[in-house]
Amino acid sequence: MGQFTLLVVVNVCVGALVGLERTTVPLIGTDVFGLTSDLAVFSFIIAFGVTKALTNLAVGPLTARFSRRQLLLAGWLIGIPVPFALAWAPSWGWIVAANVLLGLNQGLTWSMTVNMKIDLVGPERRGLATGLNEAAGYTAVGATALLTGYLATEYGLRPAPELIGVVFVAAGLVLSLAVRDTAAHVALELAQHRKPLPSGQHTSMAATFARTSWRDRSLRGASQAGLVNNLNDGLTWGVFPLLFTEHGLGLAAVGLIKGLYPILWGIGQIPTGHLADRVGRKPLIVYGMLVQAAGFLLALALLDRPLLAGLLSAVALGIGTAMVYPALIASVSDHAHPAWRVGALGTYRFWRDTGYAVGALVAGILADTLGLNATVIAAAVLTAASGLMAARWITEHPAR
Repeated sequence: MGQFTLLVVVNVCVGALVGLERTTVPLIGTDVFGLTSDLAVFSFIIAFGVTKALTNLAVGPLTARFSRRQLLLAGWLIGIPVPFALAWAPSWGWIVAANVLLGLNQGLTWSMTVNMKIDLVGPERRGLATGLNEAAGYTAVGATALLTGYLATEYGLRPAPELIGVVFVAAGLVLSLAVRDTAAHVALELAQHRKPLPSGQHTSMAATFARTSWRDRSLRGASQAGLVNNLNDGLTWGVFPLLFTEHGLGLAAVGLIKGLYPILWGIGQIPTGHLADRVGRKPLIVYGMLVQAAGFLLALALLDRPLLAGLLSAVALGIGTAMVYPALIASVSDHAHPAWRVGALGTYRFWRDTGYAVGALVAGILADTLGLNATVIAAAVLTAASGLMAARWITEHPAR
């Protein structure tokens, strides 16, 4: 229990570090560096998403060579330069480079905290375990977005809002030194697993990637839903600060909107993770995607009252994402044998976090050509379609 709690606290630091960017960085691009293309502004999210996705994919092979604890510590060491680069970057290219490091940091630290928690608990409590992990991380994302919005209002876009990241990196690194590796728990689960690895079911990275990405219907359904879910996050990350400042909101109000979304997303995963263990994964995934789609429509329907529109949209997006997030991770864990579960989760997280880059890329192209409103409508349609595909493809695992 002590190690589980410690890992929850570590993930607070993980989420807080990425929360530094939610309110200020798109506005740094336009106001500090004078970027006029939305696609150029969103390039930092593309860099972050691609790097984090590839790091997630590499986690499976890396855990065959290094312990989870070693990878967790490596992630924190890589993250040390990030707050300094964001605070004093002399050009936009430095911001993009900082997000490459941030993607590596998040891919290693977040992957290890969630995998180590899954190692520590049994199959019956995976939903709750992943809910607690993601709740800790995304509540910290939201709280930091709120704090950076306030600091930016009081002290400017840089450097004060970004330098609080130094505290998060230092705390995460120190706490991770006290974490014990979970290899023994994995070995015990493998020894006690009711079903042996099916004959002909290979555990190589290539085989696991193919199985998780398209060959297994349920894993395919989870992977596409995860991608679209984080596409939404990447899109709102770039679009919402620009959309709502265009309609007259200040930094503090934008920070409130950007903070409320991940706070609800985070806190909501505690009950939804537990609910996924009781009623199944699929209902939460399907209805959660539809609630997110409604959140985008709310943002536009009430845009003549931008603060109300932003808050209601944030509530729907936060609740919808809270329904989806732990259920998807638990569903992937259900359908993956312990012998290749880390690889399956890494593949799922690859597709999920590719959504950041895809969302920023799609948002940038649509915003430059059709405007921000059309970008939000496209996100609503895509999210609803993803929910329907999840309903068709995902099945409940009988052993859950």
